[in-house]
Amino acid sequence: MQQAGDRFPDNFRPMVRRPIVRKGTPCWDPAVLDRYGTLLFRRVLDRGRSVLALGVHTELDVPHFDHDGTVPDWTFGHMCYDRKNTLERLTSRHPDPQGYPVERWFVPRTVVEWDDERTILHLHPDHAEEGEVLAEALFHSPVHERKNVAVTWTGDTDRATYLNNAGKLLDHIRRGDIYEVNYCVQHSAKVSDWDPYHAFDKLLRRTQAPFAAFYRHDARFVLCASPERFLAFADDRVVGEPMKGTRPRSSEPAEDARLAQELASDAKERSENVMALDVMRNDLSRVSASRSVVVPELCQVRSYPSVHQMVSTVQAVIAPGRTPYDVLLAAFPMASMTGAPKIRAMQLIDEAEDQRRSLFSGTLGFFAPDGTGDFNVVIRSIFHDRDQGTLKVLAGSALTAHCDPEAEWEECALKARTVMEAIA
Repeated sequence: MQQAGDRFPDNFRPMVRRPIVRKGTPCWDPAVLDRYGTLLFRRVLDRGRSVLALGVHTELDVPHFDHDGTVPDWTFGHMCYDRKNTLERLTSRHPDPQGYPVERWFVPRTVVEWDDERTILHLHPDHAEEGEVLAEALFHSPVHERKNVAVTWTGDTDRATYLNNAGKLLDHIRRGDIYEVNYCVQHSAKVSDWDPYHAFDKLLRRTQAPFAAFYRHDARFVLCASPERFLAFADDRVVGEPMKGTRPRSSEPAEDARLAQELASDAKERSENVMALDVMRNDLSRVSASRSVVVPELCQVRSYPSVHQMVSTVQAVIAPGRTPYDVLLAAFPMASMTGAPKIRAMQLIDEAEDQRRSLFSGTLGFFAPDGTGDFNVVIRSIFHDRDQGTLKVLAGSALTAHCDPEAEWEECALKARTVMEAIA
């Protein structure tokens, strides 16, 4: 297990940030935000918290932790799905057109944190003047809303290919090689003069995604409407929330209630959820205190504007001598986006899928100096390359012994549509 925090880089100087407190919430103004080549926004709806990292003060190889298990300064970052190749003996046969580093961590120049009532700008002493100018701009700049042109999407995997590959994966399930596997397909589009900031604002308002993220890394953008948490941290405790099982929402209350109840009682969906939960329980047990891994919620249905989702919750106490980063690595990639057993499922995923996942089914998140942290599952996302003028949306579903491949194809389409239609 790779340890974090053994040595700080030479140019790293943890400092106490100066807070600026304002009433209200900041404006999502592209004219302000596009000044930064790196920014990472994360929403943590169940904690009533939103955080935005702007600019890079220090790049880090891995997050660094003090002896009490907290980071000395705000630390944001991502891990791509392909981090699996360095955690296990795995490979990826497809090229990576998205081009993200497999893993990236940074200490931001300015952190903006807000809830429904107030905003706190955490200013780094080295960039205090810049932060003060930013504070003025975020609260007083007029937001010029613009419309993006209509996007024409193309499926990169057709229905026949999907069903053929799903059949091969089901053969492995019937032979007992695996019990469950998450199989994903991709949709692509070409665009010009496309505004990712406006599109994300629309995506967030229409989906109300609880673990949403917006990430810019140079010319690459991720617009993430994730309904799923990977891991959350508070002091020495960690919470995971694997999500498996989906139904569409209905505008008719009686039909909507029926769909939610149908999901709650669906034996196939519950088995998918329990298998993902068991994999995460096993992953967390490797870095947790003895007998601390518990399941307070099993197969609960949570409802979002577009879909009902089935979620379970697992909690644990981090073992002495371990850091939250160790926990991230132990549980990565997340069980809900791989399968069971996890390693064999990931091998078969690479054989079946027609594209490299890159940051899809990876994670975006942060560690805060107060001992908290939150990392999502990068799903329901649009990946935009400004230089290449491309958009990509990936979506998947879990295959099990009793699944209907036709229904799984439709589930992939439903998940992709929730993103595509939100920005239409």
